Amino acid sequence: MHAVIRTGGKQYRVQPGDEFNIEKIADAEQGGTITFDEVLAVGSGDDLVVGKPLVDGATVTADVVVAEGKDRKIIIFKKKRRKKYRRKQGHRQPFTRIKIKEVNVD
Repeated sequence: MHAVIRTGGKQYRVQPGDEFNIEKIADAEQGGTITFDEVLAVGSGDDLVVGKPLVDGATVTADVVVAEGKDRKIIIFKKKRRKKYRRKQGHRQPFTRIKIKEVNVD
C-alpha cells in the first residue's frame, strides 16, 4: 500500500519502510512518532483513491530517525561584470529524517 502525503509545501509518495528527509518539523523528537493527516491519495496495485483535496480518514504514521540535521550547502553567487559587484552567500536547509511505519485507511 502506498500514499501521497503533503508536508512542508512538498508532496511525497510513501510506502511502509521508506526512509527519507522532509522539511524540518519543530515538534519532532528523535525516536518519536509523527502522524500525517494531509493524505492526497492512497492506493495498492490497481486500486487508487484520490482525495478532493484530501482522502477522508486516511493517515500516515512515521518514526523520527533523526530529529534535526542540515542538508548540503548551496552556494548563491551573484556577479555583474565590469561593475565590481560580487556577492556570495551559502545556505543549508534544515531537515527531519523519518521512516514510514504504516498507511492507515478508515
